[in-house]
Amino acid sequence: MAEERRRRIMTLLRENLSFDAANIILERSGEGDKKSLFMRGLCIQGDVKNANQRVYPVNEIGSAVKNINEQITGGYSVLGELDHPDDLKVNLDRVSHMITEMWMDGPNGFGKLKILPTPMGQLVETMLGAGVKLGVSSRGSGNVNESNGHVSDFEIVTVDVVAQPSAPGAYPTVIYEGLLNMEHGHKMLEVAADARGSLTAQRYLKKGLVSLIKDLKI
Repeated sequence: MAEERRRRIMTLLRENLSFDAANIILERSGEGDKKSLFMRGLCIQGDVKNANQRVYPVNEIGSAVKNINEQITGGYSVLGELDHPDDLKVNLDRVSHMITEMWMDGPNGFGKLKILPTPMGQLVETMLGAGVKLGVSSRGSGNVNESNGHVSDFEIVTVDVVAQPSAPGAYPTVIYEGLLNMEHGHKMLEVAADARGSLTAQRYLKKGLVSLIKDLKI
């Protein structure tokens, strides 16, 4: 039994941070009228148990950040999407930005995202310009120790730009974070908002939430 608890499972890892939690700073850089918009801030937290009950050791984050920077300096474009998908693949039709650099500050990994003139990038720039607070979500893979939540063999694939539900406080934190990180979970949050005025929709949504709660073991 003890051995089973120590079992490690490689999994898709996504960690969401709100605009404020990530301390996002917006800045423009470039020449003339062609200045690009950048988002700079916290991308992943280290040495602390997050809302998903996972702990990323500093050395794991440092190694992952170093790998991203080596890709960038090697000429590889690390692209990110608007709203994270349900796998590790980067979909070109959803690309909104590219990571220009990442760095460590204390136990945490920070990054700088350049908003691109793609359809999704233009949407991001328009929303940010209108005052919409968009968050970030690291997307990668690693082994999660089931007994203590510690992550090993961590690799960052990218950092996505994600929307924040209008009232995240309406959900218990563990359920909210679980929804954001489960397959199609962000769609369930959208359905939850739309279901407020429909009893039929609420009954349908209840089945999905009951299944999620059982999986979360809360």
